[in-house]
Amino acid sequence: QLQLVESGGGLVQPGGSLRLSCAASTRIQNIDFMRWYRQAPGKQRELVASVSRYGDKFLTDSVKGRFTISKDNTKNTLDLQMNGLKPDDSAVYQCNAHGGSTCRGSVCSTHGTSWGQGTQVTVSS
Repeated sequence: QLQLVESGGGLVQPGGSLRLSCAASTRIQNIDFMRWYRQAPGKQRELVASVSRYGDKFLTDSVKGRFTISKDNTKNTLDLQMNGLKPDDSAVYQCNAHGGSTCRGSVCSTHGTSWGQGTQVTVSS
């Protein structure tokens, strides 16, 4: 079972920055996709950023040039650096791990999908 714990959310003024971090309970180097989603009240969950096991990155258009996703396979963490924040970025941000496999020592098993509990980001003056 892969557990994900997000941190780093909070209240920030427009134009400010936050860095979200997602800590995984096991190695993530064999996870197919590590992703950040967000969901604002009354809106559908949205994929914000993704990084594949091979390092290929995706950013949704609305955050390109402002957000950066990074993965550290040695620390088993996934980060989202958010700069130039706007009120529309306000949402609960969730970490997601999808596909691949997880290993404890030499024992590996197929992984489906895992979610963190989410962290609130509020951008307001």
